[in-house]
Amino acid sequence: MIFKETKLKGAYIVDINPIEDERGFFARGYCQKEFAAHQLISTVVQTNFSFNKKKGTLRGLHLQAAPYAEAKLVRCTRGAIYDVIVDMREDSETFTHWIGVELTAENYRMLYVPEGFAHGFISLEDHTDVCYQVSQFYTPGHERGYRWDDPVFGIQWPINPVVISEKDQAHALFQWNKNL
Repeated sequence: MIFKETKLKGAYIVDINPIEDERGFFARGYCQKEFAAHQLISTVVQTNFSFNKKKGTLRGLHLQAAPYAEAKLVRCTRGAIYDVIVDMREDSETFTHWIGVELTAENYRMLYVPEGFAHGFISLEDHTDVCYQVSQFYTPGHERGYRWDDPVFGIQWPINPVVISEKDQAHALFQWNKNL
């Protein structure tokens, strides 16, 4: 695997390193030792799937708070998504900064999302599947949500959303007060 750290410390784009022959190729999509060697959380306790019927389906921005904060490894297994993460670590130099990465079934690219990051995506094709490997079990009451269009983040989505859940639409705009 090829690990490329992004401008957000601890967040990585992970590409496969295919070994090709006449049959096609073989590549690792996850290796606990390689993740640990990059000082990334290498525990996977749950794998989640998301199916998105329509192009323009937006999910997020979601985060699970401490003490149940989770790291994620996200891959698109059918179709294409624009995957976005926002650094919500208050002590980080890149607090509230974001990156976006196109993940497709064809490019096999993955995004490693560290603890303390909000995550969301928009589907770029109909019938898009996304797979997440996560380091913590889902814990009700510890989920947080942020608006996909919050001006504090200023995310540049490549297309306009067509489908957004009521829950995601209802997230309040981000307000941060260090004294709270």
